[in-house]
Amino acid sequence: MKWKLRMAAAQREVWTGAQLRRLLAEKAGLELSSASVSALFTKEPSQVKMSTLAALCTALDCTPNDLIEVDTTPAERPAVPPRPAVDLPRVASARGRSMPPI
Repeated sequence: MKWKLRMAAAQREVWTGAQLRRLLAEKAGLELSSASVSALFTKEPSQVKMSTLAALCTALDCTPNDLIEVDTTPAERPAVPPRPAVDLPRVASARGRSMPPI
């Protein structure tokens, strides 16, 4: 995944965290601390609340696809050889003979 908030904001001429913070409050009603907005602007978050994502989309007039790029290329898995069938030893009775069929 790739976080593209900074690019999406720049395309809408939002250049600073202070501008984004103001837009979030005015357009989306979301009050975030300066530190939180700065972290969103400068780092790729490990998680984002859906309400924050919706507020960012409202404030920047964009879609989640403008903010998050997801690589959907299937991961290659190493070929796993099939397990060979294992013959189980026959259970012998106490006298050393096999049990009769049932």
